[in-house]
Amino acid sequence: MAYKMFCYQCQETSGCSGCTQGGVCGKTARTANLQDLLVYASKGLAAVLYLSGENGEGAGRLPIKEDSRLLRDNLFATITNANFDDEKLVCRIFATQKRKEEALRKLNNPDAILAGACESLKDAVLWMPGTKEEILDLAGDRGEKESSVSEIFGILSAGNEDIRSLRELITYGLKGMAAYLKHADVLGKRDEETENFMIRALSALADDRLSAEELLSLAMETGKFGVSAMALLDRANTERYGSPEITEVELGVRKNPGILISGHDLRDLEMLLEQTEGTGVDVYTHSEMLPAHYYPAFKKYSHFAGNYGNAWWKQTEEFEAFNGPVILTTNCLVPPRASYRDRVYTTGAVGFPGCRHIEGDSGEKKDFSAVIEQARHCEPPRELERGTITGGFAHSQVLALADKIVEAVKKGAVRKFVVMAGCDGRQQGRSYYTEFAEALPKDTVILTAGCAKYRYNKLNLGTIEGIPRVLDAGQCNDSYSLAVIAMKLKEVFGMEDINDLPIVYNIAWYEQKAVIVLLALLHLGIKNIHLGPTLPAFLSPGVARILTEKFGIQGITEPQKDMERMEIL
Repeated sequence: MAYKMFCYQCQETSGCSGCTQGGVCGKTARTANLQDLLVYASKGLAAVLYLSGENGEGAGRLPIKEDSRLLRDNLFATITNANFDDEKLVCRIFATQKRKEEALRKLNNPDAILAGACESLKDAVLWMPGTKEEILDLAGDRGEKESSVSEIFGILSAGNEDIRSLRELITYGLKGMAAYLKHADVLGKRDEETENFMIRALSALADDRLSAEELLSLAMETGKFGVSAMALLDRANTERYGSPEITEVELGVRKNPGILISGHDLRDLEMLLEQTEGTGVDVYTHSEMLPAHYYPAFKKYSHFAGNYGNAWWKQTEEFEAFNGPVILTTNCLVPPRASYRDRVYTTGAVGFPGCRHIEGDSGEKKDFSAVIEQARHCEPPRELERGTITGGFAHSQVLALADKIVEAVKKGAVRKFVVMAGCDGRQQGRSYYTEFAEALPKDTVILTAGCAKYRYNKLNLGTIEGIPRVLDAGQCNDSYSLAVIAMKLKEVFGMEDINDLPIVYNIAWYEQKAVIVLLALLHLGIKNIHLGPTLPAFLSPGVARILTEKFGIQGITEPQKDMERMEIL
């Protein structure tokens, strides 16, 4: 059967090998192909920008501040479960092409930047998408005798499977990095060095001359700048909203109508809380927005009601039950059912046909009045559960407890820390993480971040001398907190090697933000990470072998066996 598309960027990709007819995430083959074309167009613009700076006479260096913002948002729009809207993807392709043409015109000698470039770089620079109809036709079903978009422009364009694997590892890392840079930007924080790296790396991905060794080095460098991006976002969040505090979050519902906000963007939440104050409408968080409750700045809002539901993949039933409007601020959108689609609003990088979109770019104020007006006429949410959940153990809070934690370790009350950060997903095998958490010895503490925590954060695992056995640092980007904690403990215990700490890593992954977290951990020197529920399909046998031999990356098996391998039992 001919491929209509090819995508294996998420953990749930078909058969753990690749989606070829339509995405498991719900995107059509055309949408997948448009995303491939958008990434390819982005590589072309990045090549113009990078080569203009590297080439000598006549070319000069182009200003890149707005270009890096465009490229960043392009990558963000292609993350899994973010944008399903073909019209928006086409508009992004045209905007990227227009900017590339403008950039070429500004150069004194456009041919100079191509003088030393290989054919693949020239192809990316010179590619012209044509009309809207031509783009849609190109992205459609090209028939059995024609090469697919993925073979010409996308993943399958690299013949060597190890080269292909390393390119995609870097691409997905850049997509995750782009998300974090976007969240920092809306809070007024940018980092020129990291943005310049993103442009250089995108350009390199269009260069056929790079060897596997050079690409592996670039992947590790991506991890380095991933750390910078997460540190930037951490600083942006804490400077604006304060350092997270240990907080009990309500899980029940109130009697007022409500708005449910999902995703990761705290600035969107801030604007929504400001605009709903005094309206009689409560605001609830969903999935990765749960950690917003830990920030001091949001606690002043009496109508900030609590958290509703669980991880992103349960949203079809939970959005149905909520009764009020739902705002998707970032990726993690499951194609909404017709029964509640008129209550779903998208914003930022998110898009879905038939859902209303709240406009507003970095630094711009968004207008949520339409959402609020609809909420006022809706029934209150239907209760799913009661009780509270405790979180807020980001690095500043944990380090404030450092003496207590170190003492617990020294006296043997805490024998191991188990990092169980990452993503949740629909796959049945993810019950492994619940079983693993339940079976952990009672002298172990779980360090978590991301929506993977929903597999065990509502279990009654108790405490150790007042220390909860599940310490939730926050969103997936707050995995940075877990790295900071590890580095601080290394310093406190006077260890030379971070891997000598009583910490093991059993990380769940789903999409591209998890990839940049993984690369960041590897850059920091952390080894012997267990990754599941499956190893990424985009890792070729050769690349998987390199990561295993060099960094000790392993898959998972069964909870009991893995605890023995990790020396937890």
